[in-house]
Amino acid sequence: MGITARGVGLLVAAVVLLGVGFRFAYPELTLLGAAAGAAVGYAALTAAWRPRLTVTRRADPDRVARGEPASMTLTVRNTGRLRSANLLAEDRCGDRTVPVPLLRLRPGRDTEVRYDVPTHRRGVVPVGPLRVTRRDPLGLVALARPYGASTPVWVHPRVHPLTAVPTGAGRSLDGRVDGVPHGSITFDSLREYVVGDELRRVHWRTSARVGELMVRENVDTSLPRLVVLLDNRVAAHPDRVNGVAESFESACEAAASVVTAAHRADLPVLLVLVAVELATSPEQGRGDRADSAVDGDDGPLGPLDRLAAAELSGDDDALRAATTRLRQDRLGDTLIFLTGPGGRGELGHVGALRGAYPSVVVGVFGAAEPTPPGAAGLVVVDAADGAQFAAEWDGVRRW
Repeated sequence: MGITARGVGLLVAAVVLLGVGFRFAYPELTLLGAAAGAAVGYAALTAAWRPRLTVTRRADPDRVARGEPASMTLTVRNTGRLRSANLLAEDRCGDRTVPVPLLRLRPGRDTEVRYDVPTHRRGVVPVGPLRVTRRDPLGLVALARPYGASTPVWVHPRVHPLTAVPTGAGRSLDGRVDGVPHGSITFDSLREYVVGDELRRVHWRTSARVGELMVRENVDTSLPRLVVLLDNRVAAHPDRVNGVAESFESACEAAASVVTAAHRADLPVLLVLVAVELATSPEQGRGDRADSAVDGDDGPLGPLDRLAAAELSGDDDALRAATTRLRQDRLGDTLIFLTGPGGRGELGHVGALRGAYPSVVVGVFGAAEPTPPGAAGLVVVDAADGAQFAAEWDGVRRW
C-alpha cells in the first residue's frame, strides 16, 4: 500500500491540526484534524478492498521465430458483486506496459485486450502478471496487486534451410562403420511380449525357460548422432552492437538450422551449451540449473526453446570442462562447434575431440579476418551470420 503525495500532505495536516488544537484549546482545529485523519483512514480501508477479478491469457502463437508476428489476448472478468470503480490496470509485456481498461467494469462482465508481442530479438518474453491499482475516490491511497500468472512467449532463432545433414560415421557393436546414411539394426535386449508385437521377434528359447513370451528388442546402433556444441561464453563473443552480441545471435541461428535439419532427416541430434544453463522454463524456478545436456538429455526444454533462452556466461573456463565431458561421454559421431571470434584461440580443445568424434566441423561467426587454414587440424567455416553459414553448408557437409 502506498500513500500518494496528496495523502501524505493531508496526514501531516491532520497531525499538525490535532497538535495545535489540543495545545491551544481550539476545538475547530481539533475537529478539522480529526476529519483529515478520518479521511486518510477511510482511504486506506477503501484501497485495501480487493476486487475479485479473473485473468486469462492466450498467446497466438506462444512460440515463433525471430521477426514473426505474435500476439497476446488478455481477458479480465469481474467475478465480484460490486462494480470495479477506481481501478487502473496495466499488463507487463517484456520491457513495456500495456494499459488495460477496467474502470467501472460491471459484475459478471469482462474486457478483452489484444496487443502485439515484440519478437525483434531472440529470447523469452515474459508477459504478465496484470498489475491492478486501486485508488480511493479522494486519491489519497493507492494499492497495487498482481493478478494472474506470467506467460512466456518463446522467440526462437531464425532457421535457415540446409541442403543436407552430414552423415558422419556411425558406431555399431561390430565396429565402426564410416559414412552410414541410415544406420543398421542390432539386437539390444529382451522384454515381455505385448499385444501387437510380431511373432517372428519372439525369442522362443528364453520364453520356454521363463514361462512367458519374450520379445527381442532391437536398436539402431550405427545411426549417426549429431552433437551441436554452442559456445555461449562472453569471451567468445566480445563485440557488441547496441549491447547485443551479434556473433552469438548468428551462432544460435546456425545451431537452430542444424538441429531443425537433423530432425527433418530423422537423425538423432543433441544440443550442448558450453556454459551450464540456468532454468528458464515456467515449471522450474529461476536460478536452478537445468539438466546438463552433456549427460545425454536435452533437459525439460526442447532444443529451440533452449536456444531462445540461451544467454552468455562469464565462465571463461567452461570450454575446457565441456570438451572433457564430451570426450568422456562420447555422445555422438559428428560434432559441430559454433563459436565467435574470441573462441578461435581455443580451437585446440575442440581439435582434441577428433579421436572421440570422427567428424568435427567448426563455425566461426563475426570474425574480422578469416581463420587461418588448418587451425587445430579442423575444418573451419567463417560466416558473417547464420544465413551465410547455411549457404556454405553444402560444401561443408562432405568433410
